[in-house]
Amino acid sequence: MKKKVLSLLAVLALTVSTLVGCGSSDAGASSADASSADASSSVESTTESSSSETATENSAETAGLKAGFIFLHDENSTYDLNFLNAAKEACEKLGVEYVIKTNIPEGQECYEAACELADAGCNFIFADSFGHEDYMIEAAKEYPEIQFSHATGTKAHTEKLDNYHNAFASIYDGRYLAGVAAGMKLNEMIADGTITADAAKMGYVGAFTYAEVISGYTSFFLGARSVCPTATMEVTFTGSWYDETAEKEAANKLMGNGCVLISQHADSMGAPTACETAGVPDVSYNGSTASACPNTFIVSSKINWAPYFEYALTSIANGTAIDTDWCGSLETGSVELTDLGTAAAEGTAEAIEAAKADLIAGKTHVFDVTTFTVGGAQLDSYMADVDTDAAYEGDHEVVIDGYFHESGADFRSAPYFDVQIDGITLLDSAF
Repeated sequence: MKKKVLSLLAVLALTVSTLVGCGSSDAGASSADASSADASSSVESTTESSSSETATENSAETAGLKAGFIFLHDENSTYDLNFLNAAKEACEKLGVEYVIKTNIPEGQECYEAACELADAGCNFIFADSFGHEDYMIEAAKEYPEIQFSHATGTKAHTEKLDNYHNAFASIYDGRYLAGVAAGMKLNEMIADGTITADAAKMGYVGAFTYAEVISGYTSFFLGARSVCPTATMEVTFTGSWYDETAEKEAANKLMGNGCVLISQHADSMGAPTACETAGVPDVSYNGSTASACPNTFIVSSKINWAPYFEYALTSIANGTAIDTDWCGSLETGSVELTDLGTAAAEGTAEAIEAAKADLIAGKTHVFDVTTFTVGGAQLDSYMADVDTDAAYEGDHEVVIDGYFHESGADFRSAPYFDVQIDGITLLDSAF
């Protein structure tokens, strides 16, 4: 096997070797695309290396493994921070040595980082951003004895490599539950006379018009509508996963349009802090913003990646195959909500628990076609582009048994819901 000596030297030059205790998990997710390297290309890449000495008694089988992680940004991004914390938690629990590379753009730098990690002896290499995928596949083909995994990607089931895998979670369930919390807040505002029922308009700061973002804001909206039937929503896009100024401006734009509650699918504190300044309730993403926004924070949904990392590393240790497409769920502990903030309405915790129980029991499906319309009509059939072919033509019927079967065990792990439903207004779609 070809070894990249120069890459290994680069690893050694960058690595800061320390023994650390890994932090608690605060993991979550969002995807990223090749065009989103804007926020990271100007930031110097960094590498952190650790050898855990505080493994649990159940980690003997994973001793000797080494994991490498490639992240688009660093701990300043809520998205990447969640992956960082989950990686450290899982590696500490299993006694696995790890190397973390941050601020790796979605370009050739990702391939080089993956090769450096492979040459440094990593058995498992993971990247967290959508635009990393092609470079991870390139590295996986060069190092067939090493297992590569990628969050939010779409090509593992069509590439058919034994050592390349995609992973995600049913975060639409989490966003739906966060939407329930938002709907409860709208109801409280209607009841106390702050707004009228027809003014229950939410705003949503999205990064790009990708399926994951569409799936996310739609599930959030449907959760809110499930308890506040008059809710509507406006969505605006920033064209970046991490741009604090743009996200703050987007939130202010939405509030200026009369939106009385804001949520987001973007990675900075721009929108939450704008809400705190304006005194407008906010539902964040990837972790609690209560410390920075004590008066306006309601709740946040997130993906906990620790269960996947534990699963993949244990599979390698046991010599068993890693799923080509792995999708975590509420049941696996992969989809979580943070503790409620002080801005949450009375009765929110109970409403969330009831909705969660119905989702787990299969009594409720987030994309139940009887709960929304498209152009005034019920969506009875939809050919989704699950295989992401070059022509972007629908290749699978996904409306089955009365609901849109979003990412999971049926087709692939990454979201593909890209339907624009009634009640949601897009202010722009340039990105």
